[in-house]
Order: sequence, then C-alpha cells, then structure tokens
Amino acid sequence: MTEPSARRWHNHWMHFLAFGLGSGAASKAPGTFGTLAAVPLFLLLTLLPLWLYLVVVVLAFVFGCYLCDRVSQDMGVHDHGGIVWDEFVGFWITMIAVPVGLWTVVLGFILFRVFDILKPWPISWLDRRVGGGVGIMIDDVIAGIFAGVILHLLVWFVS
Repeated sequence: MTEPSARRWHNHWMHFLAFGLGSGAASKAPGTFGTLAAVPLFLLLTLLPLWLYLVVVVLAFVFGCYLCDRVSQDMGVHDHGGIVWDEFVGFWITMIAVPVGLWTVVLGFILFRVFDILKPWPISWLDRRVGGGVGIMIDDVIAGIFAGVILHLLVWFVS
C-alpha cells in the first residue's frame, strides 16, 4: 500500500476518482474542468430510466462523502481544489429530469458553475460550517439544486 503522502490523483484509485478521473488536476479552474468531465458521464446516465438515474446520483453522493473525506484526510487538506467528485454529483443533480439538448446541457453547466463559484446563502453558510466529506459535497449538492430549479423554470418558460 502506498503511503498517504506519496499518493497522487494518478497513482491511487480513490484519488483518481476524487480528482474526477484526472480532470481536477488542471492547474487552473479544476472545478470547471471537473464539471466538464461530468458531462459525458451525465449523457451516459440519461440512458437510464429516471428512477435509476436518481439512485445512481444518491449513491454517488453517499460514496462521495466517504471518498472526499478519505482523500482530503490523505492529502492533509480539507476540500483540496483538485477534489472534484462533488462537482460531478452537483452537475448531475442540476440535470435531473431536464430534457437533454445542447442548450440545456450548456445552460445547466453555466448555472451550476455560477452557483458553485458564488456560493450564495445558504451554500456559503453550509460550506463554512459542515466539515468532512459531507462538507465537501454539500455545497455542490445545494448549488446543483439551485441551478436545477432555475434550469427547470427556464425550460418551462421557453417550452
């Protein structure tokens, strides 16, 4: 087993997943690259029935709480910028039951990134007060919910 200090995103499976299959290793804007890497996986998830999509998202959240906690402890940094599994789950939440098309994916991407970066209340409040893996995940979950609500409203008004 590799010592924690020697583990990096590319040589340990948990780090590889937490770093969004390597997308979080981007030197600039790792969260944006992580969200971008979530898009093809989202497109695969849309092949599932909605109930199974929701199960996968819930399981990805639960697993992500454990994964992000372990990797952040291993790295000795709470919510390291390269940990982007939370961006994957947040984007997938944004896109729940949204009709899939180029404009909805692009708009969902933009809305999620805006909420994740700006962290309006209560996202910022939770981000400061909740620790561990849940703390890493929760701000992106709420950002995904906010972005998803706005995206659904926009789809409804445009349709």
